[in-house]
Amino acid sequence: MQILDNIKEALMSGNADGVRELVTQALNEGLEPMKIIEDGLIAAMNMVGTKFRNDEIFVPEVLIAARAMHSGMDVVKPLLAGEALSSKGTVLIGTVKGDLHDIGKNLVSMMFQGGGLNVIDLGINVPAEDFAKAVEEHKPQVVAISALLTSTMPYMKNIIDGLDIYRDNVKIIVGGAPVTAKFAEEIGADAYAPDAASAVEKVRELLEIQ
Repeated sequence: MQILDNIKEALMSGNADGVRELVTQALNEGLEPMKIIEDGLIAAMNMVGTKFRNDEIFVPEVLIAARAMHSGMDVVKPLLAGEALSSKGTVLIGTVKGDLHDIGKNLVSMMFQGGGLNVIDLGINVPAEDFAKAVEEHKPQVVAISALLTSTMPYMKNIIDGLDIYRDNVKIIVGGAPVTAKFAEEIGADAYAPDAASAVEKVRELLEIQ
């Protein structure tokens, strides 16, 4: 459908105003909000993720595209009337205690949202007990833990140990500059992602989303 193609094109070029106008136009033409989200906004972010993974675009372009996606979501969200945007799953994300870096985490959060996932962002400097409380409260299917320093990386194990009683229902994915697949395995994580695009793919695998 042409209007959906136009939305995707505007989003991928980072045109936030254009996305907002086109989403409004699509609604005026009678398209269902969820169709606009799934076949326009999310489809475009999936393509952005693929380009990012293939080094065809880089972090600034992804952030601009994500901002454009949010401008479109702001138009359709009030019209959803209880339709489940989070039907693909909920991800709880945070940067570990002692670590104040959030650019990577924010990028991953945006990519998760672009993939149709509900995201609960705990922010930075998050202690293990806060992760546990949030899992109890929000019942996510996946917990994503970020660390950007070699000195804070070992704290990931504290968080994973603190979530032990929830492991039948929660999968844990870790990432960040110093983190490796070997380290993720050693601390008992279910998955590791070296970058934001890979994180979305891994979470899709964990949730068995096609």
